[in-house]
Amino acid sequence: MQIKQIKQITMFSMVALLSLGALPALAAETFTLPQLLSLSQSTNKGVEAAQAGVDAASAAVTSARAYPNPQVEVMYGRLSPRTSGVTGGAAPTMAITQKLDYPQQRKLRAEIAGRSLEATEAGRQAFRADLAARVKTSYFDVLRREMELAAAKEDLAMMRQIQDRARLRVEVGEAPRYELIKAETELLSAQKTLQSAQLRVNQAKAALRQQVGGAMPAAYSLSGSLSQPPALPALPTLRDTLTGANAELTQRRLEADRASLAVDYQRSLRLPELAVRASAERQPDNTVSQVGLVLTIPLWDRRSGPVGEAAAQAIQARTALEAREFELTQELESAYRQYEITQSQVSALEGGIVRQAESALAVAESAYRFGERGILDYLDAQRVLRGARSDLIAAQFELQAATIQIEKLLSSVPGQTAAPTAPSAPTATTETK
Repeated sequence: MQIKQIKQITMFSMVALLSLGALPALAAETFTLPQLLSLSQSTNKGVEAAQAGVDAASAAVTSARAYPNPQVEVMYGRLSPRTSGVTGGAAPTMAITQKLDYPQQRKLRAEIAGRSLEATEAGRQAFRADLAARVKTSYFDVLRREMELAAAKEDLAMMRQIQDRARLRVEVGEAPRYELIKAETELLSAQKTLQSAQLRVNQAKAALRQQVGGAMPAAYSLSGSLSQPPALPALPTLRDTLTGANAELTQRRLEADRASLAVDYQRSLRLPELAVRASAERQPDNTVSQVGLVLTIPLWDRRSGPVGEAAAQAIQARTALEAREFELTQELESAYRQYEITQSQVSALEGGIVRQAESALAVAESAYRFGERGILDYLDAQRVLRGARSDLIAAQFELQAATIQIEKLLSSVPGQTAAPTAPSAPTATTETK
């Protein structure tokens, strides 16, 4: 009994210490982008469904190569004689019919199933590339929201300093009460911005967890930064790579080939169907055995409808392929132009605008401290810096998004990062509670 009481007391003490913060809380698991990509490819239900489609197409290939099953007929009857001298009795009949495949038809059927399997595999690859792009976008969106949250915390800390200075100047009579009211208003606005930034971080993390799958814990943190992605090749090189690397185009190309083979297969079905039939009939006095061919003559149905339908579907598939190839080329050019524009914006913001805004804020702060400028100039300088910093974060995210879009169009192998973490870049690590 004493041991049990000691265990209860120890447990209650640990709970109390944990509630008071005396014991460290369990740290959330930290994920990198390659880990998230690998986890999504193994736990996302869409990948499993795509693999099931490939398995079904593979089974269809086995079905296309299978030989037709024989038909066995067993009939029972009696021989009833009408004249004298004929023996009556049981007269069972057994027959076996085996349908024959034309070699050309069998070959076309197997090729159609093979094209379907390859098209399904290309569709799975397209889905994996799309999933990787969605995971990357959600990953960098979380980093973007974390940077916005960090900037909002800095703004709030600065606004508290401004409020303290304004209160001190108002109390000593160096400034009118209007400055304190303005500082308190800006402080409330900064607090509201911080709350909104925290909410956006939580929403972005929930969206990322939704893309990765249920295996990802609810509380986690990320390791990475919105550093610039690697330089891309020239647009003509990317355009040439798109034609052969895009999984969707490969899938549509295989579907067009399958539709063309379907036309040839429907035309081959115009040939008469052949089957070998063997039968044996046992009579009371003797046995009758027969072997022959069963021929289905295409007299009334020349399969004009199925051939015309297959030909129209082949034209439709080929036209859809050409149209989609043109659309993807335009999407690639648009994404590349967006990449160039956002790259210029990031360079301009990092190289001059943000630094100038920081210098202007330092000058305004010194002028306000010595009473040379009012609080409005100080707040305006801070607002300009806040806007420039927000534009930089947005431009860095848009640059990553443009790169991800180009990688998606090229159907990059899942697991390849859009932008490696720069060694000199600060690591952003936050925790969802």
